[in-house]
Amino acid sequence: MKKIILCAILVCFFVVDTQAQEKEDIFSGFDRWQIRARAIAFGSSPYFYPSVNGVEYDFSTSISPELDITFFFTKKMSVELMLTATKHDVDLVRPGMVDAGSVNLLPPALTFQYHFYLGKFKPYLGAGLSYVMFSGEEAGQFTTIEYKDEIGYLVQGGLDFMLNDRWFINLDFKKMFLKTEITVDNDPDTTVEANLDPIIGGLGVGLKF
Repeated sequence: MKKIILCAILVCFFVVDTQAQEKEDIFSGFDRWQIRARAIAFGSSPYFYPSVNGVEYDFSTSISPELDITFFFTKKMSVELMLTATKHDVDLVRPGMVDAGSVNLLPPALTFQYHFYLGKFKPYLGAGLSYVMFSGEEAGQFTTIEYKDEIGYLVQGGLDFMLNDRWFINLDFKKMFLKTEITVDNDPDTTVEANLDPIIGGLGVGLKF
């Protein structure tokens, strides 16, 4: 169902008015590239299943630097690559509080975007995919703990505020739908499916070129 919804969103974003394209050359008169540097808050916010089989877990929110690169196919349509790394402390909250150590996430994301132009304001919407890799697991009160790398789906909304022809301030939000399998002490019987579904909020500056 989530895949169907995301496909529908993508179709809606990238339907371009044919008559408008006939009136202008969409392959000229705009900058093809832009780059942003942001500070992001990356926090788990389970949407569908906050607990599995009575086990509730808590992933701490991480504040991290982030870099993204955007390429414009047309004046309104683009693709963005997000690059960042985050670290999170993990606790099992129920049935009893247990320190589950920490884990690093590398979640590169590729989103397709549709941009709007309102004077100095340039809002945009997007949807895409992320391949999330887990590493550097510290087991806490367990002997070992492992996380399975997974593909996440995400939707995005943001706003660029132009300071001049090149520089701008950016505000960005992403909602990712992500689940992973967690196994402790190398015992397959302990494997649980955890829904992380992080919200990613970012603020930064960008440059068009």
